[in-house]
Amino acid sequence: MPHVSDGRLGSTRAVYPGTFDPFTPGHFDIVDRARHMFDHVTVVVAVNNDKRPSQTTAARAAEIERLSPAGWQNVSVATWHGLTVEYCRHHGSSVIVRDVRNATDCQHECDLAATNDALGVTTMLVPTRPELATVSSTAVRALRT
Repeated sequence: MPHVSDGRLGSTRAVYPGTFDPFTPGHFDIVDRARHMFDHVTVVVAVNNDKRPSQTTAARAAEIERLSPAGWQNVSVATWHGLTVEYCRHHGSSVIVRDVRNATDCQHECDLAATNDALGVTTMLVPTRPELATVSSTAVRALRT
């Protein structure tokens, strides 16, 4: 780990990937926490072939940018159609941030983290705050219809 002099993890770029359909208060909270730990956090709006998002990847990214606070100067939003590890390699990011809401998420995310590690990128699992754990993108979409 790099030398830490200001209470941060060091000079590190991280990515927070997801389909974000939509970007929930829990997602905002994870980004807010991660932006204090890393020099830069990129929210990567990804394609997941197992999901059928309600908006295009570009539209979801634009919505996140529009809703992001102006003070989040070390946060950017990007789209990606491929493995997150490949995004990291192409953009100099050494950490993937993933949120964990419950035990089922934890098992899935631990398996994914092991794969990412084998491919050379560290995954940091961040537990969702209890008051936000029940708010899923699926639930928010259901409320909108």
